[in-house]
Amino acid sequence: MFPTPIEKRPPAARVTYQAFLPLALIAWLLPLIAVAVFSIKPGADFTNANYWNMPSSFDLAENYGQVFFNSDMPRYLLNSFLITIPTVVGAVALSAMAGFALGIYRFKANIWLFFMFVAGNFVPFQILMVPVRDLTLDLGLYNTKTGLVLFHIAFQTGFCTLFMRNFIRALPFELIEAARVEGVSEWRIFWYVVLPLMKPALAALSVLIFTFIWNDYFWAVVLTQGPESQPVTAGITAFNSQFRAMYHLMSAGSIVAALPPVAMFFLMQKHFIAGLTLGAVK
Repeated sequence: MFPTPIEKRPPAARVTYQAFLPLALIAWLLPLIAVAVFSIKPGADFTNANYWNMPSSFDLAENYGQVFFNSDMPRYLLNSFLITIPTVVGAVALSAMAGFALGIYRFKANIWLFFMFVAGNFVPFQILMVPVRDLTLDLGLYNTKTGLVLFHIAFQTGFCTLFMRNFIRALPFELIEAARVEGVSEWRIFWYVVLPLMKPALAALSVLIFTFIWNDYFWAVVLTQGPESQPVTAGITAFNSQFRAMYHLMSAGSIVAALPPVAMFFLMQKHFIAGLTLGAVK
């Protein structure tokens, strides 16, 4: 049912694995390496079709200086933080409470409510582009950070509830029963008994949602425009002028935009891995 571990495979299979693994890693890292190299090239290299050769000059300080001091990139980065952090807090908080209710309480509509949360994850988001945009226009939320935050919370809560509900169902129900016998209220059971046990799941889910929202480009373009409310993923395209695309500045901006989720992962790495592997072994 499960594939045989590589350590137990025949010698020929192990040699083939060891030979192709570096090639696969290089192929996976090549686009990232290309963006990093492009970010230190001068703009003239792209005009002269010097894409893959050595840079004619190393303009690291100049390119990144233009990104930070001669563009709206700091504003776009601030917008991304103002959109991503409230979305993570709102989606994780709502899903923790919804997961607690769906995982602990037994009532007839439980499975149907859970199905409604899950079903939203299977709707292609492209078909929602026009109605969601019209809704934000009707509510006066178009081109606002608040509208983008509310939209992301609404769409991410379904996946987060699925994650939280399954995690809570795996907790020992005897803890809940013992707290009820002691006369503890349901809210205090959630806050003092269940929530501390959910810390690994909360950390793992926060990292995932932070990455999803920070890297979102589709809805950032559909629901916002301009540096007043656009996040950094959409703001990078501001380096494209009418007659010329400044690929060196776009590459530098892409590197800058990728740093926060990478830093988030490394800061929460221990909790993230614990949350994903908790319950995998007895």
